[in-house]
Amino acid sequence: MRKKVIVSVINDLVSDQRVHRTCSTLHEMGLDVCLVGRKMRESVELTPRMYKTHRMKLFFEKGALFYAEYNFRLFLYLIFHRYSILHSNDLDTLLANYLAKKCKGGELVYDSHEYFLEVPELVSRPKVKNAWGRIERFIFPTLKHVFTVNKSIADIYEEQYGVALKIMRNVPVTQYNTEITIKVKAELGLPNDKKIILLQGAGINVDRGSEEIVEAMQWIDAVFLIVGTGDVLPQLKEMVKTLGLERKVIFTGRVPFQELMTYTAVADVGVTLDKDTNLNYKYSLPNKLFDYIHSDLPVIASDLIEVKRIISKYNVGLVLTNHNPKEMAKEISGFLQNETLLSQTKINTLKAKSLLNWEVEKQVLIKEYELLID
Repeated sequence: MRKKVIVSVINDLVSDQRVHRTCSTLHEMGLDVCLVGRKMRESVELTPRMYKTHRMKLFFEKGALFYAEYNFRLFLYLIFHRYSILHSNDLDTLLANYLAKKCKGGELVYDSHEYFLEVPELVSRPKVKNAWGRIERFIFPTLKHVFTVNKSIADIYEEQYGVALKIMRNVPVTQYNTEITIKVKAELGLPNDKKIILLQGAGINVDRGSEEIVEAMQWIDAVFLIVGTGDVLPQLKEMVKTLGLERKVIFTGRVPFQELMTYTAVADVGVTLDKDTNLNYKYSLPNKLFDYIHSDLPVIASDLIEVKRIISKYNVGLVLTNHNPKEMAKEISGFLQNETLLSQTKINTLKAKSLLNWEVEKQVLIKEYELLID
């Protein structure tokens, strides 16, 4: 009988690519994998996958009662289903997994996708942060198989809890899709004679630098293309209107992957501009950084530790000195106008993506699981 792994995550499974890659790799290793999450009222149907999935319908969808209900329901699910290994993603699923392991045994693997206790949602809510902190401090020192997304977070946890972590970055699978429809700028409503600066993502939120670059576009001879969603978009649109930048800042909203790739194909650079306003952002390594590299786009980024580490090591872009809009405009303009540098960094992305991909990174996961299934 194949060993069974139950992987749990608190989202609705639709768009979590890190968890999907993990489950697919474990399935390819010959394990019987079941991914457990939740189904919200607005959740869409899942596309067929090579592994099993189970989504719980919960009465609560947010707040303390939601987290309590999710962990109670997950605990019951784990207690009444066979498993050899439990794979918990992030602190909000860890308690149920830990208690199930204490009751039934088996191995517990923990994958921390971020510096959870320092996310903005908790920093401003000390009582809630303290509650999650008690859970982390109670369980983390007992863990033996732990992954996280970069060295900075791994070092913090190791210093706090004396646990050695494996670094498994959230890098994409190499794209071999040759069926993307290539369109010229005019077909996408973009000017042919301007360079395109691309910001993509589903988390275009406050404190992620988008407000500053919109203001900086007053002094940059290019078009800023925003593809995605986020809570700061209404504010950005109002800024564009106030500053008269309608021809220089273009919003597409959320688009399907194939359409995103058509925009990426005509872009000249991609930007990731998170601010150092909290420890979670300070030590973050945004997914869009690797998405840009895999799209052969040079990257313009804010000066965050892990982001700078990647850009400097592979020479794939520009790290800005600060978020002052006029200084940003000067540095970005200089980079865009230096055709030799722009061309070289684009070439460098080809080498970088041959190393920063899931085909390479998944070996960290495989090696750890081989210890568990021998």
